[in-house]
Amino acid sequence: MRKGPGPPRPAPAAAAGGRKKSNRKIMAKTKKTEQTVPRRSHSIAVAAAAAAAERAAATQAAEEAARRARHLKELSGASGPERELEELVFGDSLYVEEDDLLQRLAGPHRLNAPEGETLQEDSSDSEVENEAKGNLLTKKPAWVDEDDEAEENVDMTHRYRKDFMKSDAEKTLTKKKLKRRLEEQFQRAMGGVPAWADLENRKKSKKTASDSESDEDDDLLRRTGNFVTNSESLPRGILKMGICLPANQERFANGRLATVQFHPSAQVVMTAGHDRSVSLFQVDGIKNPKIQSIYLESFPIYKACFSVDGEHVIATGTHHRMFFVYDMMSGNIIPIQKVRGVDERFLRSFELSPDGSFMLVTGTSGYLHLLSMKTKELISTMKVNGRCTASAFTPDSSKIYSYSKEGEVFIWDVRSRKCLHKFEDEGSLEGKCIAVSKNNQYVACGSASGVVNLYTTDGCLKEHRPKPVKAIMNLVTSATCVTFNPTTEILAVASRETDEAVKLVHIPSYTVFSNFPVFRRKQIYLAQSMDFSPRSGFFSIANNKGKALLFRLKHYSDF
Repeated sequence: MRKGPGPPRPAPAAAAGGRKKSNRKIMAKTKKTEQTVPRRSHSIAVAAAAAAAERAAATQAAEEAARRARHLKELSGASGPERELEELVFGDSLYVEEDDLLQRLAGPHRLNAPEGETLQEDSSDSEVENEAKGNLLTKKPAWVDEDDEAEENVDMTHRYRKDFMKSDAEKTLTKKKLKRRLEEQFQRAMGGVPAWADLENRKKSKKTASDSESDEDDDLLRRTGNFVTNSESLPRGILKMGICLPANQERFANGRLATVQFHPSAQVVMTAGHDRSVSLFQVDGIKNPKIQSIYLESFPIYKACFSVDGEHVIATGTHHRMFFVYDMMSGNIIPIQKVRGVDERFLRSFELSPDGSFMLVTGTSGYLHLLSMKTKELISTMKVNGRCTASAFTPDSSKIYSYSKEGEVFIWDVRSRKCLHKFEDEGSLEGKCIAVSKNNQYVACGSASGVVNLYTTDGCLKEHRPKPVKAIMNLVTSATCVTFNPTTEILAVASRETDEAVKLVHIPSYTVFSNFPVFRRKQIYLAQSMDFSPRSGFFSIANNKGKALLFRLKHYSDF
């Protein structure tokens, strides 16, 4: 007999529970496996895509290299400028690096120069221009004349070329040597090579002028201030100066020097004296080399003077009725035997008008003879009361101041030759010398007592007994020479009757410079003549020892 089902057994129940847990684990593992498989397959796909991209890039690079090779092959047949222009416009590849592009835009590559050498940079814009310039420079003449190449000898015994002979053996010279000798003489006469004749400096100045213009404009815009200022005037008290070698160091005169004068335009000084010679020297303040000397036989020189244009020298003698004119350009010495209408035993003292038109000769018995500089003929004669000792033109050449031995000054009109005015020099017993300033503001009168009276021109023209603005009493012997500097800041007064009798007066303050002359030993001796250079840079004194002393006035920067 079968029995019915009883209560559940515990063991089988436990087995069912364990089975459920195992099923859950299997399902979980299955899910993990399903998730892992897709991730691995994705990474494999990415790697494959990267490899494909690398292969594509390599293929593209190979194609680009092949295209560039073909392009370079095509360009090899073109000229350099065409090839460079095409590369600059279109580029040599589709992927041009920025540095390569900038390097190409900077210009063509230059060869590296070896150590110690530098390559000159070409300032042209392209190679085409450089090639064109090279072709122009290397061009040969179309034809050659054989006669030009043949050296032709020149006869040096001709009267116009005798002065260029250095010895009697040089009776003939080639054209090249004669040209070189003419250039040397011209440079000596002009004090060096003029700026217009120095081609190298002219080219350099043109090249640097364009570069400096922009810099100067920028500098002007960067700075502020007052650009319109007064120039510094000459201070009083002490004169800054330096002592140079004598102007005629290379040829001292044998005897007393009568004249020293600076050339009106060139850096040249002239000396003349009783040794019958006229000498020219270049003024550099160091050596003062001699340029030329001329000798006038049996003609001791009383006075010599440059013409206004600086091309002639007029010289008068101590005991002669005639005078000489030396043409420096041609080298000719022209004697003026006698001037018709001038009945004088001797012609000594004279003055030249600043405009170069007239020559005023001081005669005896108060006569003044006005000559034409062009024809050397008499124009008119004027006469003062008594004896005339000195005369001076005004800067505009319209008037003449004549100083008589009786101490009276006569003012003449050059055009009408009439006496405009007359005044008495205060305290003067005997007139000796007179000078008019370059700005026509002052008149200086030196008398035998050693007093130099300084007047204004306005007072001289209006009053018969004007009062001097300053009476200079530093000389104890006769004042024999007075001269103004070109800027009318210095008045030089001197006496030839005693040693070291030279004083420089500061015009604005009317005081004497205390440091001139101050020397340990005698140097000036008897001063015969004085002169300032055209821009007051130098001051020279001719003495009785045959020397032309030279001083550098440091306040003035130019010659």
